[in-house]
Amino acid sequence: MATLNLTSLNSGSFILVGIPGLEQFHIWIGIPFFAIYLVALAGNGILLYLITVDRSLHEPMFFFLSMLASTDLLLCNTCVPKTLGIFWLKAQGITFSGCLTQLFFLHFSFFLDSAILLGMAFDRYMAICSPLRYASVLTPKTIIKIMVGMVARSFAVILPVVFLVKRLPFCGSHIIPHTYCEHIGVARLACADIAINIWYGLSVPMLTLISDLVFIGISYTFILRAVFRLPSRDAREKALSTCGSHVSVILIFYAPSIFSSLTHRFGHNISLSFHIMFANFYVAIPPALNPIIYGVKTKQIRDKVILLFFPKGMQ
Repeated sequence: MATLNLTSLNSGSFILVGIPGLEQFHIWIGIPFFAIYLVALAGNGILLYLITVDRSLHEPMFFFLSMLASTDLLLCNTCVPKTLGIFWLKAQGITFSGCLTQLFFLHFSFFLDSAILLGMAFDRYMAICSPLRYASVLTPKTIIKIMVGMVARSFAVILPVVFLVKRLPFCGSHIIPHTYCEHIGVARLACADIAINIWYGLSVPMLTLISDLVFIGISYTFILRAVFRLPSRDAREKALSTCGSHVSVILIFYAPSIFSSLTHRFGHNISLSFHIMFANFYVAIPPALNPIIYGVKTKQIRDKVILLFFPKGMQ
């Protein structure tokens, strides 16, 4: 009977408090988050529209970019609307199933972003190190296989997390000191041993991210070697410029992730409100900055955006 009671608690709800200690500032904190959210929606929406309708952008690099834009939209829409609801409407309640859904899509989109960045690094490696084989290797059929592999890998890494949380009994506090549901934050509320959650949550996802980062680093080592062997300075600058936007996006994605992991492990003197604020910026700012970076640094995208908004000026 006790087991049934504990299980029934899993169909209840949680309370997301927002940013602990800054509740009185929630209304004002929500304003920049809303502005960033609108930029992310508009920027990624425009990227997807241009890549879809313009046949000159139907190339592997822009296919990966459209995947990145789609995943960024998924990431920010998973977290930011609920966060704004907490800040402005005090809509702090979330059902257990809703929490699991948010948890899944949050982590799924994060690992899919990492896989896409690895795919983009491979694309740049083929374009610069093996340009004659580029078209024959990265065919539409191969791109689709890569896409399916990315989605399948991210799904396989994150799906066990859902079942690891679902099996837990929540017989104590249902208050989550955060603005959204994430794996360990939810698991810590359970009145049961969560060692397997901690083990899986640290080892498998971290190994996945580290392996992606290692392969990206190897790709760019070969890319830089190939670039600096080019005889022409103009050719070197052109090759580096095509990688500049990708490197910027990689830094925006991985640097905060590494910083957040280090502060959680070793930054015991850093306040919880800082951790939660940083976590919120992390799910909002990269999706907003990525389309801006590609729009500014990628000539084809920049020209298409100018043509979209100022058609007479381009003529």
